[in-house]
This record gives sequence, C-alpha cells and structure tokens, in this order.
Amino acid sequence: MTTHERILVTGGTGMTGRRVTNLLEQRGVDTRVGSRSGTPPFEWHDTGTWDPVLEGVTGVYLCYHPDLAFPGAAETVAAFAARAAERGVRRAVLLSGRGEDGALAAEHAVREAFPATTLARSSYFAQNFSESFLTEQVRAGTTLLPVPDVAEPFIDLDDLAEVAVTALTGDGHAGRTYDLTGPRSLTFTEAAAVLSEASGRTVEHRSITPEEYVGGAVAEGLPAELAQGLVEIFQGTLDGRNTEPTEDVGRVLGRPAGDFADYARRAARTGVWA
Repeated sequence: MTTHERILVTGGTGMTGRRVTNLLEQRGVDTRVGSRSGTPPFEWHDTGTWDPVLEGVTGVYLCYHPDLAFPGAAETVAAFAARAAERGVRRAVLLSGRGEDGALAAEHAVREAFPATTLARSSYFAQNFSESFLTEQVRAGTTLLPVPDVAEPFIDLDDLAEVAVTALTGDGHAGRTYDLTGPRSLTFTEAAAVLSEASGRTVEHRSITPEEYVGGAVAEGLPAELAQGLVEIFQGTLDGRNTEPTEDVGRVLGRPAGDFADYARRAARTGVWA
C-alpha cells in the first residue's frame, strides 16, 4: 500500500478489531481505530461522528456491536457504508455471521450501498472460550449453551483478522464473499475435551434450556433483552447448518486455517484459564 492510504477499523478495540488493527500497524499501514475512545471518537448511532472518523480514509473494516442480527443493525451499517463510499473509501470488509439469517439483511443492504464490500462470514469464534462469555465457564469447568451439542468448525480469530487485512490491503477481493472456518468440526463436548487437555483442568459441556441460559446471564448482569437476543442467535446458527468446514481461509492466505487444538494450547500458555 502507498503511504497516503488509511484504514478505519470500527470496533477497533474488540476481539476482531484489535487483531485487524495490530496486523495493519505491523505492516506499516496508517490505521485509525473507530471507537468511543478513539481520536476522533466514533459511535454507530451518532451520525455526527461519522464524517470526522472517515476523513482521509481509503479502506474500512465494518464490525458492528453487538451483532448484525440485532434490530436496526442493517440500516445503521448500510448508512455508514454509503457515507464511506460517498467520501471516496475504496475498500471495505464487513464482518458477518456464517449461516446467520439475521445478518443476511445487513449484507444485502451494505452491498447495495457499497458493492465492492468483501463479506467475511465467520463461524463460531474459538476465542469465545478465552476472551469472551465462555471464559469464566471454562475456568469453572463447565460450558453451558442453550443449543444441542452440534459440531462447529471453530475459527481462530488470528486467521479471520489476516483474511480481513489481506482484503483491505490487496487486490482481487472486492465484492467477494468468504465463509471463514477452521479446518475441522468439533462438537462442544469434543471442544471441551480439547480444552481439558490444553489447560490441564477438567472441562465439560452441557446443553441447557433457553430459560436457564437467560436466567443465568441476567444473574451475571446481562440485560434480559440482550440475553434473549443471544439465545436467538445461538439457536439460529448452532443448529448444524454450519457444520461443514470451508477452505476459504486457505484460498485467501495460501496456508491452512489454524486448528482448534493449536488455539487451545496457545491460549492456555497465557494463563487465561488458570
């Protein structure tokens, strides 16, 4: 990339965004973090922050929080993508959910506003076990989800970030759709066994009812509306529809996707589950 290019990373302090930011900076790319604490600050629902954060930007990573499937997300992200296109942004990558019906509306809306957008459809994050809502459950020895014990090709977010950066900094990815998965599928019970081996502690998995999940999440401080929204997303994606792995990570990066066991060993070395 030439020195005058600048990439905006929305959600730049989150699980995927900080990885995208770090990779861009390692490659010497002028990078701007889009967040409430950024300079200038950015907020999805405050359109007054949009033009300042897009100033001088040539590429943008679109990562909407909490999820594209939530009400109003499609309209908000599409409007921001349209504003980016109007201001001369040339490349965009939208983080989406693989097999997530609710995210399809956002994908279509963003593509209409910015046809060159690259869609990065992600399978279930491996890092949910070490950097998100499952971390404490792993420490406690039991992971709990309101879905059957389906097989999922967990994606290592380091791979996802590298695909996003490749699309943001290279040619040949405009308008493409990538389904990003790990190289094999594991049930959550099998994933718990891998986590047990990597961490040296016993980890089990148990399927629970939606009511039990919402009750537990609310007891831990999560708003009931958000907890119910997560249940709907889990039930709409973790039902077997996404079990089959793809080779899109390898097609983009020229190497195989990282295995869940490699992720688990790497995470365990950080002491996150100690």
